[in-house]
Amino acid sequence: MPENTERLDAIREELRHCRRCTLARERNRVVPGEGPHAVKVMFIGEGPGRNEDIQGKPFVGQAGKVLDELLAVAGLKREEVFVTNVVKCRPPGNRDPLPEELAACRNWLDEQIDLLNPEIIVTLGRFSMARFLDNARIGRVHGQAFELGGRKVITMYHPAAALHNPALKDTMLADFANLGSIINKLSPTPQELPATSDTAIPPEKKEEEPGPLEQLTLF
Repeated sequence: MPENTERLDAIREELRHCRRCTLARERNRVVPGEGPHAVKVMFIGEGPGRNEDIQGKPFVGQAGKVLDELLAVAGLKREEVFVTNVVKCRPPGNRDPLPEELAACRNWLDEQIDLLNPEIIVTLGRFSMARFLDNARIGRVHGQAFELGGRKVITMYHPAAALHNPALKDTMLADFANLGSIINKLSPTPQELPATSDTAIPPEKKEEEPGPLEQLTLF
């Protein structure tokens, strides 16, 4: 664990000097992510927004307030989980991250996942979801859990979706309530999770049955 902590801290420092893509040209601060270095649950969003770019911390704007509310429904506190994004610098104007930007940040995220080794990864939004699931649509698989590489990957709407479409809020609250149920059933350590095939675990409550995924991919 001390070695993991040192490396996670080193990643934060290395990201300050990262120039792997053009996002580095316009950023104010890089946003590596934050949270304990020993967690059961890791949340991965899409990219920093304006407030995150200023403060260097993930989910500190209006979407962050929604995330905190959703975490409470799941029985979680921000300080208990690790929160990061698929890209560590703000895309100009909060536009979608480009393929080359996602590729440039991929190794950083890979290493964070390996070091933290969470039992559950919660994806927030379609770009984070696409990091793990090919050919999936967030509207069909939100709230679903998938066994991938010995851990659960749970796909959620991005918290900002509740700001743009308030009608989604109840659905998101229900999805996070189900997340809380899944967390309560966790084994003590990731190593004790049984080996399984890549199959979807249906949530306790869902709005519709998802169609078959064409392919599940590991990170």
